[in-house]
Amino acid sequence: MPARILQVDADAFYVQVARLIDPDGAGKADLLLVGGTPQGRGVVTSAAYAARQFGVRSGMPMARALRLCPNATVVGVPRRACSELSQAIVRELEQFTPVVEPASIDEMYLDLTGTEELYRGETLEALARHIRRTVREVTEITVSIGGGTNRLVAKLAAGRAKPHRTPEADGVVVVPPGDEAAFLATLDLAAIPGIGPRFQERLAHYRLVRVGDALGHERKTLEDWFGRRAGGWLYDRIRGVDRTPIVARARAKSISRDETFAEDIDDDDRLRRELLRLSDRAAADLRSQGYVARTISVRIRDKDFRDRRASRTLAEPVTTERVIFETATELFHKLRQARPVPARLLSVSLSHFGAAETDEQLGLFEESDGAPSLETDRDRRLAQAIDAAREKWGRDAVQRGG
Repeated sequence: MPARILQVDADAFYVQVARLIDPDGAGKADLLLVGGTPQGRGVVTSAAYAARQFGVRSGMPMARALRLCPNATVVGVPRRACSELSQAIVRELEQFTPVVEPASIDEMYLDLTGTEELYRGETLEALARHIRRTVREVTEITVSIGGGTNRLVAKLAAGRAKPHRTPEADGVVVVPPGDEAAFLATLDLAAIPGIGPRFQERLAHYRLVRVGDALGHERKTLEDWFGRRAGGWLYDRIRGVDRTPIVARARAKSISRDETFAEDIDDDDRLRRELLRLSDRAAADLRSQGYVARTISVRIRDKDFRDRRASRTLAEPVTTERVIFETATELFHKLRQARPVPARLLSVSLSHFGAAETDEQLGLFEESDGAPSLETDRDRRLAQAIDAAREKWGRDAVQRGG
């Protein structure tokens, strides 16, 4: 029985989320760019399809994007909302199969092999359309879905299903078993994941641009040109062969944020400022994923590459920067006193997760057993305000003071 694989790919995900959370601002901007500010080194995280017609692409410096599309509206990346909606999409997909593999925040693979009886013989395309409608109804996010007998074909089919590429597909393209090579033959070699700019240059040397250009060559020929490993890999890929399994991923067990310094640092004040920044980032990411954490760890890699770590498990779970930073600072000083040598890396990690409660439930524990909570209601409301500001204006909009 052929495998039944789907790839779900949110359409301009960051753009959709920005419009959802700010309907009166980003929601009314046809030419919308999501990413960093044009000052400094800000880049485009995502661009609305209308802006892409001006040549704007993800990863492009924002200043250049605005030169190409001067009438565009720029908003920051709504990280917390993106994370929450990504998780909501995964939860809906898990209603259809337990084997869901998030490949990124906006791409997920589903393995529906062996579910034919469960869905009473429903075709993979019909099931894909059902999934697409459900995701749209529950999350308000539009997705494109590709299907096939493996993840490579499903991913390429999802790309073909995008509304700006194949409007008549209505968001779903499924490649029937046996049609993989014929489908691949319609693509450029550059469309195949893993064929980057350098490999494209090598392919062009042999006048190989389209998949069809390479299909006429034997495996040995491709191996002679590109090496046994790369040539064999290419021979399989252009025929739609991919044996990589879909693996359901467990929930993350920790969140870690680290910084490797361009030059070793031996100044405690400078290291403490870095510790504050890392604690801030880790706490924000913790909240964006809907978790609280009890264990805080600090790691220092000394100039001689020796790694040292200190951890503490708190009496109650926390989610805000103040408590995390204060705990991390105590651990940091402990490590520095034990070996005060220049540091080349600093890291803050959070673990021992639980699900975050509501604000009202958290407030019940403010004075638990007569002892004050590690976190106050002020801490949590301040964190919420900072998260909201960063969602609207970007991660750099609000910075913690030293």
